Amino acid sequence: MQKVLVVDDEPQIRTVLRGYLEAEGYNVAEAGDGAEALVALREDPPALVLLDVMLPGIDGLEVLRQLRSFSDAYVILVTARAEEVDKLVGLGVGADDYVTKPFSPREVTARVKAMLRRDNRGDRTDGDSLLRFDGLSIKPDHREVEANGMLVALSSLEFDLLATFAAEPGRVFSRVQLLEKVWGYDFYGDERVVDVHIRSLRAHLGDDASDPHLIATVRGVGYKFVAQPR
Repeated sequence: MQKVLVVDDEPQIRTVLRGYLEAEGYNVAEAGDGAEALVALREDPPALVLLDVMLPGIDGLEVLRQLRSFSDAYVILVTARAEEVDKLVGLGVGADDYVTKPFSPREVTARVKAMLRRDNRGDRTDGDSLLRFDGLSIKPDHREVEANGMLVALSSLEFDLLATFAAEPGRVFSRVQLLEKVWGYDFYGDERVVDVHIRSLRAHLGDDASDPHLIATVRGVGYKFVAQPR
């Protein structure tokens, strides 16, 4: 069974989410604060974390920051205010989706199911071919990336985004198309998560959005891969 960690300081919310998630066949663990969550994340890593932003002691953003140093588990951030989502997306904190309170447990469960259907994340890249571009090489079979001769550590979503671009250089992808290809056809979260992961991918690869040599923004449409094949 896939494991989901629910992190929230309200016991009632944890109990409700546990009930819905266990009914779908998930193994559910709980944490009531940030410190407890970090212990649980290291001792028995989950496939996905439902993480409240406002936690006593270590807040959700700090938990996420530390989590990203040792895990690429999916993270759905939970915030109490809808307007907070804009701020969180702008910060590029590395979450895969966002939900706001009050939420429907059914909707949250549906988002978890959609995210975890990406179990076989390597299936979104194919073949044993080595993709080479100026200053960049991608090994889809090994899920490895080198930029200027140095290995680059990418999250699973970041790698899948890069592989999607590199498979069709020059093609313009809308955010919706990228969500369908990388996150999955049944993903219905916030499409701004694409911008967050593009920003993070560019940072890892040393790509400048104002003068891109890899991923260019096509204003009003989406993104395209502009690197030249070798």
